[in-house]
Amino acid sequence: LANNDSEDSHRTEIFDSLPYYDNDLEQNPILKEKVERELAREQKPPQTLHPRVPPPYELFKNNPLLAAELARVEAHQPLPPLDSIRYQLPAPTSTPATDEDWQQALKNAQAQLEHQRIRHTNLALLQTYGPNAWRTHNYLLEETAKQAEKALEELKQRTTDINRERKNSQTRIGNQLTSLEKKWTELISSILQIEMANVALDAEVDRLNKREAELASM
Repeated sequence: LANNDSEDSHRTEIFDSLPYYDNDLEQNPILKEKVERELAREQKPPQTLHPRVPPPYELFKNNPLLAAELARVEAHQPLPPLDSIRYQLPAPTSTPATDEDWQQALKNAQAQLEHQRIRHTNLALLQTYGPNAWRTHNYLLEETAKQAEKALEELKQRTTDINRERKNSQTRIGNQLTSLEKKWTELISSILQIEMANVALDAEVDRLNKREAELASM
């Protein structure tokens, strides 16, 4: 059974349709209307992907912040304004201020100073190494785009070659079918002519037999 199943799976499928050659619907409008009515009565297939189509790739699955930002951009929502409160250096609000209030204000100022120092360091690193890193990134993107475009062109060329081969094959097979159909029609016509000739000969034989019987009875 396994061998039979294997043979069936590798068996070439044969379709009884030549879409590049068949023109019955164009030659017979009534048939076209009938086919369209039958198609309208058919139940629409479910809008599901083919089992071989991979599931959609979820971007930033492990990064909810980037996922939320991507959702915001796709929804065409404006960028939320920057929170400038964190960059302010508010003084103690209580009057008179206590030592604890001044300590909190001092810690906030130190944190802001450290934050600005880190930003300055990052900007210096970006100015030193950023241009080359960005050029390298752009080069990789360009190479990836070229490879994708090349693969797309090859796929389009393969599709064109397959369609051209299918059209040539179906046209050749269609011409053979037309020739065989014409030959079949000619043979049927010849058979009908022979049958009509046989009927005429049978009638002539019957007439001659009757004539012979009449002459013999005289």
